[in-house]
Amino acid sequence: MIYRAATADPADLDRAVAYPADGPVPALTAGKVREELAENQIRPEWIWFAEDEDGEILARALWWGRSDSEQPIALDCLQVRASVADPAKVAAELLEAGHAAFGRLPGYNVSLPRGWRAAPELAAAVAWRQEAAYKSGLTREIERLRYEWTPAAGTAEPTGRLVFRDGTDEEFLDAFVRLSAGSLDLHTQTELQSMEAEQLAREDIEFYLDCPGERSWWRLAHLPDGTLAGMAIPSATPYHRNVGYLGVVPEQRGQGLIDEILGEITRFHAAEGAQRITATTDTVNLPMAAAFDRAGYEVTEIRLVLEEPSGV
Repeated sequence: MIYRAATADPADLDRAVAYPADGPVPALTAGKVREELAENQIRPEWIWFAEDEDGEILARALWWGRSDSEQPIALDCLQVRASVADPAKVAAELLEAGHAAFGRLPGYNVSLPRGWRAAPELAAAVAWRQEAAYKSGLTREIERLRYEWTPAAGTAEPTGRLVFRDGTDEEFLDAFVRLSAGSLDLHTQTELQSMEAEQLAREDIEFYLDCPGERSWWRLAHLPDGTLAGMAIPSATPYHRNVGYLGVVPEQRGQGLIDEILGEITRFHAAEGAQRITATTDTVNLPMAAAFDRAGYEVTEIRLVLEEPSGV
């Protein structure tokens, strides 16, 4: 078996792009792959495939990044022909070849419908992908709900319970640190096992600064007497406006203030003309999921995230 990246040669790219988007796990169509190539969000060197001795493509992996990314951010698509006897083995070796070329292990995001475990064919297709990811070093697994808001859901009016204002970088750093305490977010919990809260806060800030959203959108949330209650970070992806980051400081939790903060983010994007606002939260983060439900956000898919564990 030969594992290699696609070249910029049009014929080679045509073969890579034309790989059928079949199987029970949703995959990018040829047209969508070409769109991403045109936007520089998928690149020839981020398209990897496994070929047999006759040059037939038996597996394909597509990594994705933003148009200005130096390295891919995530594995977006992983497919192996049904004729392959051990798809997990071939897929793992394909991922390992890509990881070696990148010098890092981008996470793998698998988009799935709700109730996917109850569909035997789909569950089996996910299982060999999980096995391949684990074998290639992506051993941390998080399941997330992907939410979406559209104008039909409307927006809640401000209640006056919170006052929102801009803040300095130092104030946002402090807010990130305080919100991490007792967080139900699995990524936050895991990262805090290997780093100090301030280091994680700085990394989170860097992440959101690197997103397509603007720093000027960020807001601190205060009670009317000036006490810090939480934070609202409206953000964006290359495709849609996005909720980004939000939370309530530990001492103010349990009072419904998360609804106020989510409402502020939703109103902000809606006022800017957003026709779609996306958001994600871990399936185990029941309070956050309930807040999205109350705000009219609807679950559109389950996102299975497989990534390198922290501290590796």
